[in-house]
Amino acid sequence: MKKLLYIFFLAFTFLGCEEFLDKKDPTATSFVEFFNDEEDLRRVVYSSYLDVFTHPSNRKTLFYMDDGKSDNAYSRLENDHQQRIANGNFNSNTDAFLYYYELQMKHLGRLNTFISYTDVPYVEDELVRQKYKSILESLRVWHYFKLTFRWGNVPFVLKPADLSEARQDATPKDEILEQLFPLAEEIASRLPEDEYTTDKYMFNRYSLKALTMRYALYNERYEMAARLAKEIIDSKKYELYPVYGDLFQYKASSSNKEFIMHMNRESNGNSATYSFRDLGPHYRTGAGQSYLVPLKSLVDSYWTLQGNSIGSCPLHSKEEYELNPNLNRDPRYAASIMGQGDEFYGDTIDIYNVNDPMYYENIRASRSGYWFRKFVDESDAFKGSGNMEYGLLRYAEVLLSYAEAKIMLNDVDDLAKSCINQIRSRAGLDMTEADVTLPKYSSFTQQQWIELIRNERRIELAAEGLRYDDIIRWRIAEDVLNKPALGHTQMIDGDLVSLKIEDRTFRTYNYLWPFHENSLRVEPGLKQNPGY
Repeated sequence: MKKLLYIFFLAFTFLGCEEFLDKKDPTATSFVEFFNDEEDLRRVVYSSYLDVFTHPSNRKTLFYMDDGKSDNAYSRLENDHQQRIANGNFNSNTDAFLYYYELQMKHLGRLNTFISYTDVPYVEDELVRQKYKSILESLRVWHYFKLTFRWGNVPFVLKPADLSEARQDATPKDEILEQLFPLAEEIASRLPEDEYTTDKYMFNRYSLKALTMRYALYNERYEMAARLAKEIIDSKKYELYPVYGDLFQYKASSSNKEFIMHMNRESNGNSATYSFRDLGPHYRTGAGQSYLVPLKSLVDSYWTLQGNSIGSCPLHSKEEYELNPNLNRDPRYAASIMGQGDEFYGDTIDIYNVNDPMYYENIRASRSGYWFRKFVDESDAFKGSGNMEYGLLRYAEVLLSYAEAKIMLNDVDDLAKSCINQIRSRAGLDMTEADVTLPKYSSFTQQQWIELIRNERRIELAAEGLRYDDIIRWRIAEDVLNKPALGHTQMIDGDLVSLKIEDRTFRTYNYLWPFHENSLRVEPGLKQNPGY
């Protein structure tokens, strides 16, 4: 294994950025000669998104695959990294942690170099320089938010590093965040308020505010999270799309005002997307691989049409709900998940029929007996790929974040309740029962509000890659990931029996990831996180 100095990366090392070097002047030898107009700036920003955040075929980094690290889903292939993180079968020599840490640190080195060159005079328009510099700085902030959330204390460098700086001691997480949050807001103030006509995936003022809001919530800075969420709400630039399920199908994936951070065709060079292949069922000659499938834990988390948990609804027993997930259920279930007895491409799914391509023991079928319907459009059933567009952060998350932040501050105001009601009403719940301004909610304790908002967040954002972060920040991973991963439930000889996929283990020290042994050898300033 090569010893990579992740921060100390030469300016001309552009992995995955061949087009950037394809300049008209073949004799150019310096960075300045390659980097001399607005299109060059656009290309380095594009490549910085693509290589880490918007590559449509790299399942190790695809946002929806992150649910496979959590109790929401099972990831079929160990080499995709999600499976071992979810089942706890890892240590400080596990490749996943070298891969993710290297990826972040290499790109931080590139970004530091790019940013240092954006102010040179040969890019003449100051507004152009400021726009692209601010977007690159936003990406750098995003990297550090992710690094500190996963590893805690990490090296913190905001300029091209020499060898000694690249080998510096890790900076305490709290110290980094004290600089990062004000920096993020200052950068946001320099960005344009509106989305761009082209390249709308690039950060604008409100998309960076939304990302900062997310990590303020993650780091228990609830006043900041609520304030930023309210600024986005008050801007009136975004709104909930009327039909929840259409957001994740071609009907509305590219034509809505709900997506705040975009993963669209421009962000990946108009190349194909693979969410049908990754999430969908194998249908006859279709490309579905069931790489990521929902678990019973997620299925059972969908509350009823009236907004009650399946264990507290007087209309049916918990057993009835477990046996029939479509019974009197929150409509977001049918929009997000399909399984036994549901219709797909005109056929009825039968996971127990050995002659059905969706038989649960087939290698390309779902071991849980469920599939995500989100991001699986039937028009892609006989294709090798698609052209889906995705929201990396939606306005719905802003509403949920405001409500959660106010709940955690024990200040459930009218706006917090309105945010919850907007989410529930759009989902199609029976608001004569599910409206949280009704008298039955007036006696809710803070803990009851916490349970409500956490479940709303789980089902609203299922398969959108946020569940693992949530169980880590809520410190409930040791509860939910110390249980077997189960699938479809049926009645056998009078007993409820669920398909079992694997056992899982989560240790108390797993809330932080380990540094890989190679990283510790290359960067002597790093200290291993406790427990590893």
